[in-house]
Amino acid sequence: MSDLVIKNYDVINDILIIKWEGDAESYIPLKKLRENCPCAGCAGESDVFGNVFKGKQPKRSEVSFQLTNLKLVGYYAVQPFWGDRHNTGIYRYELLQSLGEGES
Repeated sequence: MSDLVIKNYDVINDILIIKWEGDAESYIPLKKLRENCPCAGCAGESDVFGNVFKGKQPKRSEVSFQLTNLKLVGYYAVQPFWGDRHNTGIYRYELLQSLGEGES
């Protein structure tokens, strides 16, 4: 289990800014966040042999990268709601932290 805790978050322009407990910050471009969606439809699913199966990827438009809401999921993840109504991705805090690495 992770020791990561979100203290606060905000979206400014096209960047998700997360302030972690302990005052570290992550800056994640919304496009990068959406392109790394971990849901089965976007990232695929693995079978017991490690084969990854994905559905047909929909074409994304400008609204696909517009964040309309962000919901905390327990004490370990967030669920973004996108302008094109996609909302099945659950992003663990560790994934968010890694997506923000190297961004400023």
